[in-house]
Amino acid sequence: MLESKKIKLLIVDDSVLFRSQIQIALKGIPEIEVVGSAANGSVALEKMKNQEIDICTLDIEMPVMDGIETLKQMKSLGIKTKAIMFSSITVASAEKTLEAMQMGAFDFISKPPVSDSNLSPSEKIKEVLLPKIFSLFQSPKKIESAPPVMKRESHKVIWELFYPEILVIAASTGGPNALVDFFTQLKEPLPFPILVTQHMPPIFTASLAERLGAHSGKISKEAIQGEVLQPNQIYVAPGNFHMSLQGDKKKTSIYLDQREMRNYVRPCADYLFESAASIFGKNTLGIVFTGMGRDGCDGAQAIKNQKGKILIQNEESSVVFGMPGAVFEQNLHDFEGDPLDLARKLLIISRVRRNNNVA
Repeated sequence: MLESKKIKLLIVDDSVLFRSQIQIALKGIPEIEVVGSAANGSVALEKMKNQEIDICTLDIEMPVMDGIETLKQMKSLGIKTKAIMFSSITVASAEKTLEAMQMGAFDFISKPPVSDSNLSPSEKIKEVLLPKIFSLFQSPKKIESAPPVMKRESHKVIWELFYPEILVIAASTGGPNALVDFFTQLKEPLPFPILVTQHMPPIFTASLAERLGAHSGKISKEAIQGEVLQPNQIYVAPGNFHMSLQGDKKKTSIYLDQREMRNYVRPCADYLFESAASIFGKNTLGIVFTGMGRDGCDGAQAIKNQKGKILIQNEESSVVFGMPGAVFEQNLHDFEGDPLDLARKLLIISRVRRNNNVA
């Protein structure tokens, strides 16, 4: 349920065309009131200082003051307005978008091409933007009788007897920051490959892979069709491609395809989780990070059916508790915590495996 008062939104973009398209996209939405627009960050800051604004759509590239500098100034001035970044699909914009998200932006959407075929730019913006706004301003669903602690064990697991041979990860809204926090703690070698499905468009996933490698010190790349998995390497599903696994434990390789969207997304983590469970069985470890929707829940069920283990990001640290919350509600998780808790748990598990010389 959304709060009874309207969500006050400011449009910040130097393009008259995109300001008008965002305005059209949000016209007639009863829960949202567009309170104004600004052609650059400097004008936007004045508006944020002088009126109550819940959220802004913030362009990355603008004259006078761009999106990155605007976020810096918002933080410096203590402005609490949330930001969704609007980004062009270029390598430079992808890097700046990931930087913006680390600086506190809630999420991003890529600007649709004006000449795209089926939907108008305003329709495409509406289709992507509205779920993100609503997920941010939904009243959080409280889990009955959940103890107020930062991490919880769900099932009694003897972690000393669990020897993962693969780690598969699902993430969406808020995921890039959670993944950076997580991988920054994982600088020591891990005795298994790591595969990541993050809901992002092409180019952005390549930038994310590079960033995860820089923070973890590991080889990290966008996944390549047919590539054979290696331990201690990170493989990120490329935008607009599902990623799954084929082969057997001795030689496991990556399979990429463009089947229909599943859970309204491509890449879909369920395909990855299910294929990992079918190959690695009880030695499969999955992690579901923050994100909208329920992607990863069916995959978590497949892993649990094979006696594998599931970790989830907790509600307290999630930007959106949708994906981990779906796993939580089905009681499929074995441990929950913030990204640092999850990294510490993973290190304990991997050290046990190394100390026991499990191949």
